[in-house]
Amino acid sequence: MFLTFVFDSLFFREVPLKQYFPYLSPPYKRWQRRARLLLILFLVIAFFYFWHSPVMNEFSGREPQKAQKRVKEDGQKDRVGEQIDYDVCLGKVKVGNAKYNHIKKMMFKGRLVHFITFQAKVMRFRDRETIYCDTETFLPIVVERKVSQFLKPEKIKEEYDQEKFVLRITKERFTKEEHVIKKDAPIHNSILLPYVVRNTKNPEIGWSFEVNLPQRKYDVVLSAIETVNVPAGEFQAYYFESKPQQIKIWVSTDENRIPLKLEGTGGMLGYKLLMREYSLPEKKVPTSH
Repeated sequence: MFLTFVFDSLFFREVPLKQYFPYLSPPYKRWQRRARLLLILFLVIAFFYFWHSPVMNEFSGREPQKAQKRVKEDGQKDRVGEQIDYDVCLGKVKVGNAKYNHIKKMMFKGRLVHFITFQAKVMRFRDRETIYCDTETFLPIVVERKVSQFLKPEKIKEEYDQEKFVLRITKERFTKEEHVIKKDAPIHNSILLPYVVRNTKNPEIGWSFEVNLPQRKYDVVLSAIETVNVPAGEFQAYYFESKPQQIKIWVSTDENRIPLKLEGTGGMLGYKLLMREYSLPEKKVPTSH
């Protein structure tokens, strides 16, 4: 009876209140105004609840509030919008550039992820990577690559099952190839390795973690805190190196934990990525310390 009256009062000017509520006393227009206000309030509350519901979060790509709180409690700095430009060098010679872009958080395959891109240009070589990774561990979920050299570009898709420790790689160029790699632990991605070390609170000399890449496994150890020079300036940095030697990583000791320098020591030619420019929305970061 009450709901029928509420809807009648919203859409009609004159509502015979006595047929709904015979016990009400005049003035009836006052009760009619109250009913309309009550319905408006009900609709506002219903809209607010729906807008912040998980269904709407998934539809719009917004991050759920609980997930935001969890990330903050874990001590991970929110770096959405972060962009880092690097010089790519072989020895002391610059041969190209690379750009890291932490675009946003979004819903992907029913879960909250970081959406990151990485682009490298070295002479005629081009590599663009689109990365979807876990918001807490930065373990990869899906990596899509487009590699261009001389002829037709190659498309590579890496799909990670971090629960079963399986990586499925699909390559398409002139033909289509599929490979499956099985490991004994969660599988890392080399582009995301700096995030593992930079999200560690106040690491001490000797701190280490195990890296499990698709083709190799090694430990990364914090060996020293030292000064490092890059095109962006001079910084105090945590210096990490792998055992056996495969990679070296320098991360700034300030609150931004910027990956300043990355060096590959495996293979015939060692490469280096040296930070040239860093930007984070609404925050200016000095280029030298």
